[in-house]
Amino acid sequence: MKKIYYLKTCSTCQRILKELAPIDSFELQNIKTDPITPKQLEEIKNLAGSYESLFSRKAMLFRQRGLHEKQLTETDYKNLILEQYTFLKRPVVLVNNQIFIGNSKKVVSAAKETIHS
Repeated sequence: MKKIYYLKTCSTCQRILKELAPIDSFELQNIKTDPITPKQLEEIKNLAGSYESLFSRKAMLFRQRGLHEKQLTETDYKNLILEQYTFLKRPVVLVNNQIFIGNSKKVVSAAKETIHS
């Protein structure tokens, strides 16, 4: 499977998509207009190892809701990601059975190398 979960309105996601190009063989899913399904989230969680690793603490709602002061469980992370797309760390790049989560230089570089090798 070759798929990228991203946010079309996010300039960082747009920059990373350009950096990963060409990605013609990839399915792109804009998580704002086409929300991630429970089944999709379960599939990427199995590759990632946990819902927490898919969760973005940088989302504005994280602090606004006071979540930074709570001890969140895996179920909490799962439900929050399904409830609000901004809680998914982006982009999530799937290349066969490998997953690359987030926008750090190291992750983007590894995804690019895997895509073009």
